[in-house]
Amino acid sequence: MLRLLKWLVVLGLVGVAAFKAGVWWLADQRAADARTALEPLGVFDRGTIRSGLEGQLVLSNASWQDFRLTSPLAIGRFEFDAGSPLELIEALMDPASLSGGWTLQAEGLEMSLTSPMLRNWVTDETVAQASLPPLFVLSCSEDPNQPISSQDLMNIGIPGLTGGELLMHQRPDGLLIELNTAGTGSIEIDWPGARFQPHDPEAVLDSSSQLITVTLRDSGLMRRISAYCSERAGIEPADWARRTVQVLEGALKARGLLPSDQFEALYRQWLLDGGEVTAVLRPDGEFAGIPVYPAGVAGPGWDVTYNSAVVPDVYLQKTQAPAAPVSRAAVPVVESGESAREQRWYAQSLETADRWIGHTVRVTLSNDNVVEGRLVKVGERELEVARKVGGGEVAYPMLIRAVTGFEVWRRGQTQ
Repeated sequence: MLRLLKWLVVLGLVGVAAFKAGVWWLADQRAADARTALEPLGVFDRGTIRSGLEGQLVLSNASWQDFRLTSPLAIGRFEFDAGSPLELIEALMDPASLSGGWTLQAEGLEMSLTSPMLRNWVTDETVAQASLPPLFVLSCSEDPNQPISSQDLMNIGIPGLTGGELLMHQRPDGLLIELNTAGTGSIEIDWPGARFQPHDPEAVLDSSSQLITVTLRDSGLMRRISAYCSERAGIEPADWARRTVQVLEGALKARGLLPSDQFEALYRQWLLDGGEVTAVLRPDGEFAGIPVYPAGVAGPGWDVTYNSAVVPDVYLQKTQAPAAPVSRAAVPVVESGESAREQRWYAQSLETADRWIGHTVRVTLSNDNVVEGRLVKVGERELEVARKVGGGEVAYPMLIRAVTGFEVWRRGQTQ
């Protein structure tokens, strides 16, 4: 009996050793496959491999260096729980056989901010390919269209991604994803019916047509950003939020859309105070399920809550694209002998700017940015220049005190 017991113990130890060795080898093969598949995008280091007898695979001290970024992502602990040892072996042998119930959890996500965060070739390529202006731009500059930089975030006191935790739980009835960070907020996604396949991540987009519930929490980040950016731009936080909303409105107009008053009010409030926003998205719907109505027509609003309070009348309306601005090439040069008049840039005083509404102007800002387009508005503190983008126009508001040069494209007497 004692000898039998010893044999059972030995067989058990051999079985455990064989299981762990098999898991290590299979995990190393899958990590090599992932590294090969990701080679065009970056470098993946799997770190060390461990396993648990209940069906867990653990990677420690892994990292990912995206070629587009100047700083790597460190992953302190990466755990995959298949539910049982047999399912873990099957999943490692054939990722397509992964069952409908598993959990992936990453802890200790760290990424330091650097300036710049994006490689120069990425920035140049993004600018070259951009056909429409971005919808959401947070600017800490006098130019409202200059997005916030990683240096701005570091000045605010955000050194990077710290204390990050990622949870991906595949249930038989859907997918739950949570990303939490220390000091920069969290995002939670609950998608019923969705299936995530590690060997084909993009297939999740077509795996379910059910509504997606997304919850965004900022952990006070927006208050810090609005206070810092408004100070850098030399305006009050309320004015900063207002001009940021104007950038969104201009970008939507370039897409033939107009936000409702409540849409703008919700965005403005979130810019100033942050908080928790929960929205329901439609994966197969136009504009992610945000209701879109014809011009002048209202209807039921988007299913969205702000700090647990339902926000009504949040929707978009279609609008006709405004007329294209006058371009230099479209304006002929008129010559008439002795009294020849030529078309070129003429410097003008800002005090007479309201006389040139509707004309093509070129505005130089204190940060050396140059905005060229049709002058559409001149106020006490700001002027707006419309530029042709994607078949429509986008209005760029600029502080008058930030303008160092103002020129008008017009005819004048030759010298």
